[in-house]
Amino acid sequence: MAGLIIVGAGPLIGQSVARRFAREGLPVAVVARGQGTVDKVVAAVADEGGRAIGFTADAADEASLHSALDAATAAHGVPDALVYNAGVIRADRLGELSSAELLDTLAINVVGALATAARVGPAMAAAGRGTIIVTGGMRDPDANRISLSLGKSGVRTATELIGREFGPAGVHVTTVTVCDVVEAGTPYDPDLIADTYWELHLRTPEQWERVVLFAR
Repeated sequence: MAGLIIVGAGPLIGQSVARRFAREGLPVAVVARGQGTVDKVVAAVADEGGRAIGFTADAADEASLHSALDAATAAHGVPDALVYNAGVIRADRLGELSSAELLDTLAINVVGALATAARVGPAMAAAGRGTIIVTGGMRDPDANRISLSLGKSGVRTATELIGREFGPAGVHVTTVTVCDVVEAGTPYDPDLIADTYWELHLRTPEQWERVVLFAR
């Protein structure tokens, strides 16, 4: 198995997804901005007997993102699954962020997902298989979270466009809209969300969905 590449492997959904796929025997390549985050996820996978390697990259920096994705593909081959889980979560009302600050959040929340899919997706399409999952949220816009609302709305559109590009070649492209705060021990436990990601990866074409709601 060529395994999983996950971009944005933080301590919640990212780590849980990495551990879940590793438990199924897939090698995992972890990409995150900080070396400390990478090391923690790689160690968590190894603690459960899985295989993981890590790379640092800023999802808003195309050059570093491409370098990490290329290195991950070189190490494990064209991935069976690609997960984009990077995002900026902040509270902000209309006008509180400058245009530059708003663009910075969109660069990670939306453009990074497009850049990741554009870099890895063609090889997955050429192989005629695979799953691309983008972590979403904010089912409804929130006036107290302007940048996140815009970003997650953009993610749904980005996922639709990625799916139109690679779906006909056999790549399942979907976004999981997580409808509440992720917290261990709650209905939105990251391990439960990770189970959904694995289930989506196992789906056959007639079961594909472009937007999946994780609502409890």
